[in-house]
Amino acid sequence: MIFFRKNEEQRPEEVEGLEGLKAKAGKADLPEATRRAVDAELERLAKTDPSVAEYAIGSNYVDYLLSLPWNVLTQDNLDLKRAEAVLDGSHAGLGQVKDRVLEYLAQRTMIARRPASILVVDDEPIARSNLHHILSREGYQVEVAANGEEALEKVRRWEFDCIVTDLKMDRMDGMTLLTEARKVSPNTKIMIVTGYATVDTAVQAMKTGAVHYLSKPIELDELRSAVRDILKDAARHYGSRSPILCFTGPPGVGKTSVGMAVAEALGRKFCRLSLAELRDEAELRGHRRTYVGALPGRIIQAIRAVGVMNPVFMLDEMDKIAQDAKGDPASALLEILDPEQNGRFLDRYLDVPFDLSSVLFIATANGTARLAGPVLDRMEVVSFSGYSETEKLQIAERFLVPRQLREHGLTQPFPTFTTGALSLIIREHTNEAGVRGLDREIGRVCRKLARACLEQGKPGFEGDIGPELTASLLGPARFSHEAAAATPRVGAATGLVWSDAGGELISVEASRMPGSGQLLLTGSLGEVLKESAQIALSHIRGRAPELGVDSGFFSGQDIHIHIPAGAVSKDGPSAGLTIAVALISLLTGRAARSDVALSGEISLSGRVLRVAGVREKLLAAVRGGVRQVILPAENAADVELLRRSTPGLPEIILARDIGEALVSALEQGVSS
Repeated sequence: MIFFRKNEEQRPEEVEGLEGLKAKAGKADLPEATRRAVDAELERLAKTDPSVAEYAIGSNYVDYLLSLPWNVLTQDNLDLKRAEAVLDGSHAGLGQVKDRVLEYLAQRTMIARRPASILVVDDEPIARSNLHHILSREGYQVEVAANGEEALEKVRRWEFDCIVTDLKMDRMDGMTLLTEARKVSPNTKIMIVTGYATVDTAVQAMKTGAVHYLSKPIELDELRSAVRDILKDAARHYGSRSPILCFTGPPGVGKTSVGMAVAEALGRKFCRLSLAELRDEAELRGHRRTYVGALPGRIIQAIRAVGVMNPVFMLDEMDKIAQDAKGDPASALLEILDPEQNGRFLDRYLDVPFDLSSVLFIATANGTARLAGPVLDRMEVVSFSGYSETEKLQIAERFLVPRQLREHGLTQPFPTFTTGALSLIIREHTNEAGVRGLDREIGRVCRKLARACLEQGKPGFEGDIGPELTASLLGPARFSHEAAAATPRVGAATGLVWSDAGGELISVEASRMPGSGQLLLTGSLGEVLKESAQIALSHIRGRAPELGVDSGFFSGQDIHIHIPAGAVSKDGPSAGLTIAVALISLLTGRAARSDVALSGEISLSGRVLRVAGVREKLLAAVRGGVRQVILPAENAADVELLRRSTPGLPEIILARDIGEALVSALEQGVSS
């Protein structure tokens, strides 16, 4: 062991290093568990030779502990109007997301403005009056009660942060009040003040749950200090927990940038951690110090880098976490994201709890299908739907065009992109829910203009950039969107579907021919769509007389259902109603209306069942010129929400069963 003892003579810099750590530790504001770990490690270092590896490991460990922001918090900016202005100024649309952020701010504001309330309980009127006077002068909201029973009634009707109670009282003493009040309001802190103070009563009170014990006569400074400390802990309890939000939506809809705007609105620091292809659990939890090159996890490293305990922390690409023999990183997220556990997050390197409850975690994912159930259960999902064409135009005009013009030197003078030019780019050269492709295409136009200006020797481009110039620069249209048919057709119905790029119109065609009674399905359909077609056919065969269909229509005939664009795989549970309408149109000879689009799944009994992606589907209906949309009655709440936030929607009919849908979907006459 002689090799691990410190020599009597040491170099000055080694003494300064250890003494410097001790001085730094003495000034640091550390939690009790961290203080014990630092003191124990410093004591061990004092007995260790600086030349051995363990000395460097120990000193680095202490230095890392002292460098963490154990009690450093940024004050939230609780100005709702400012926050709304920041969000509106940085993003167009996203009403639901902005509302959720403003609701969180409103919650924090209510807590911050909530006055500290104290209940004084004493059977002596003079003592009650004096305590009321002293505590009221400190700015607290003070109520009084003459005994424990009266106090307990007030606790049931009002939440108090602190109760200052006498010990000996008639009708319910302070010890009984302490027990009963904790049952009614577990978060209320209780202080015992008594003229009959003994060691036994003090011990009993503290064991029962009292947070402080004072004897009469009371030292006023001691009372004020004790109440101040109690209320500080109460404020931390009410205000520390932050929600765990999960932004889900297709790429390019602004999930990451909204997180940055949230940090700006709150006045907090922002940090981002990409979880894409994260495989090793130790990257989140850290390595034990026994390993060579051990480091804390990336969560603690990011907290240290921003220097505060309550940043806005974005966990990006959470649905792309991988898993291998080194462990499941998703399991480490359970402790990080659980509001009941993250107040004592244990990084393996630190080996002491770190409080993450003040961090506002925002996770992002393209969808929730790949997220582990327990992880998803700990988060509040906020869905980002695709932008409408109107919102894309606003984003392009306010953000994308000015930035691209500056990046390409087209600022003297600024050319103007007309609305027609931007609409052409959106409709014919992009097919996405977000705006990344739109940004790239605007950049293409700017690059070509910059090259033309240089070739012609011009300092800049003057004039408007209209649809004709844009079309000549970008070339032929790359995308086309389905539009409503010009005339009603027998055996063809228009459906609404959702995809990663937003909503689309599809045409479902049905025909019949002599055969052996087969149902033919084409168009690269998935299993769910095939089942929907089977259900629609079975429903029609079972209720043929009610629908005006010949009962023997399937004998000696084949029925063929086709959804065009066979090169594109299709699946999903929302085309059943469209298939049923196309079949009934074919079998009854009644043409399906061309200006009506449908979306809904059906059951064997003919009920129309709820679907998802209503907003994207309705936006596709507007783009395709549809005048009437038929949706399930179960989607009434979604429709009502959209009517408030999205102007210009087509007429929407809510159907409970196929019969109600047929009234609007089919022409009344019979085709020849």
